[in-house]
Amino acid sequence: MKIAVISDLHGNMQALESVIEDIKEQNCEKVLCLGDLAMAGPQPRMAIDFIKEQTDWEVIQGNTDKLIGDFCPEYMEDVKASYPVMANALAEEISFIEDGRKEYLRTLPANKTLTIEGVKILMVHGSPRRNNEDIMPDMPISKIEEMCKDTDADLIFCGHTHIPCGYQTNKKQTIVNVGSVGRPMTEDAKACYVIANIENGGFSIEHRFLDYDRKLAAELLMQRTFEGRDKIAQLLLHPTQRHV
Repeated sequence: MKIAVISDLHGNMQALESVIEDIKEQNCEKVLCLGDLAMAGPQPRMAIDFIKEQTDWEVIQGNTDKLIGDFCPEYMEDVKASYPVMANALAEEISFIEDGRKEYLRTLPANKTLTIEGVKILMVHGSPRRNNEDIMPDMPISKIEEMCKDTDADLIFCGHTHIPCGYQTNKKQTIVNVGSVGRPMTEDAKACYVIANIENGGFSIEHRFLDYDRKLAAELLMQRTFEGRDKIAQLLLHPTQRHV
């Protein structure tokens, strides 16, 4: 079975539409979505609605979905302390996104386990331990193994960092960071997702990188009103840092 795994849409419908078209062209039979649907993006409500309509997809909650769906003042203080622009975006999302959409984000599961063609798969957003823990390129394998020690999944899909990478542990677990659809942090800023071809207990993994109308996405983002939107718009065009 050929499955697509996407993550970190961040309200970027231009990127998502490009990825969905490619998923169809590649004849994927199933789609897994690892969360972060809306936050600080050009069209957050449209992105939430699109994912909500995909009733045959497997979807979990990202850390920013939880911030929006389960909002409390303590969340705002935590974000503001480290990421002031994202705090401004969060404040706007709370007033901008309606209760029904917030409820959808709030009720998404934090992770999900499923078995496909004999392969046990764990879907997480950050790591198996926390939705905001980074799995980055060039980390010591011992650190990856520590994060994954409490799961027996054969294949672990994650996102969160917006930077694709992959590992295989000494326990023969495979961990794949699928990158980001909506705010990629790769050098050429193409939307990124993964295709996994799973058959008879084995699998192969392919990261796919797709161009999209970044200029339009940045222009739409500039139509938002939160302070610092220009910095995030620039990241769509020229990624230089993960956090602002």
